[in-house]
Amino acid sequence: MPDRVPIFAGDTATERTQANELSERWGFNLVEEEPDQLGLCFEQEQLVLKDFSAPKQLGISVDFLSAQSQYRKQHGGAFKEPLAKAFAVKSTQTLNIVDATPGLGRDAFVLASVGCHVTMVERSNVVAALLADGIARLTTKQPEIAERLKLVYGDSKSVMLNWSSDKVDGIYLDPMFPHRKKSALVKKEMRVFQQLLGHDPDADALLAPALALAKSRVVVKRPNSAPILNDCKPTMAITSKKHRFDVYLTNI
Repeated sequence: MPDRVPIFAGDTATERTQANELSERWGFNLVEEEPDQLGLCFEQEQLVLKDFSAPKQLGISVDFLSAQSQYRKQHGGAFKEPLAKAFAVKSTQTLNIVDATPGLGRDAFVLASVGCHVTMVERSNVVAALLADGIARLTTKQPEIAERLKLVYGDSKSVMLNWSSDKVDGIYLDPMFPHRKKSALVKKEMRVFQQLLGHDPDADALLAPALALAKSRVVVKRPNSAPILNDCKPTMAITSKKHRFDVYLTNI
């Protein structure tokens, strides 16, 4: 079922046209006045999800061209990132990866930056619209990366169980986990996301179809303090400062 989040028509003719198009495409309720709580709008030509009841709080958007995303792409060697290591990404091969819990798409962007073709499967029409907006803007600046990103609107479990497209080398799962730290990032993004989506009570149910579909491996991102998914012991784990990547090899 689509998330019942309205989209604010905006103040300019351009914003109204864009909002109307998204309303028709994704089923958002188009409103002439700012919503009381969560709502979508356009700011600086970006689609933004805002909590209008907290006017000082910045909205969130999918911005693959942000300084943070570009830094991860350009510095430190993306192949050296724990995520790339978890998928055993090499410059000599192209992997087809399904990101079944894409969120704001940051990890999908990292994988696309190192040459992977990534299909993001998103069941929330709000998050899917944000991702589509981010891909569209990325296409204008870095089309070679944007063409490696594909968006599928649907339930990840159902999509994986009924997969009939190209071979899937790996599947990435990063289900939401309760965040306890009070950082600005958690306040701004995770609070709004959890308000919109809640936690992922069905996250455990994603592991079995992922293991059945992936030809090589399933990678599950977890906070270091989080339990393993579905009580299923991984083949190995790659750790970073705040997270670990539980790796389930499926070709052994």
